[in-house]
Amino acid sequence: MSSYKIEQHRVNYRGRDFHFVSYEAQPANERRGEPAVPPMWYLMQAGKRWPVMPQEAGQPLEAVERALREWLEANAFGAEAATTALAPRRRSVGDKRKAN
Repeated sequence: MSSYKIEQHRVNYRGRDFHFVSYEAQPANERRGEPAVPPMWYLMQAGKRWPVMPQEAGQPLEAVERALREWLEANAFGAEAATTALAPRRRSVGDKRKAN
């Protein structure tokens, strides 16, 4: 039985709420060709999770929140993030109004 304790952080950034959850390390699975994964922070959204950064034991709360915000800026709001699921949603074709 593992003694790992899951942590959660909710971060409000640029007017949006983000939910981050830590998961314990996963050993490599050679049969599936999957490498080992260290304890990690993941962004949870719409029933999916995205890896964010390795979790460091004993890291102060302020440092964790600062790192999560930096990740959000670089990955959810940065110029390259415009094509990801985390970027602001664009209107669909059906939402566009006809020009008269």
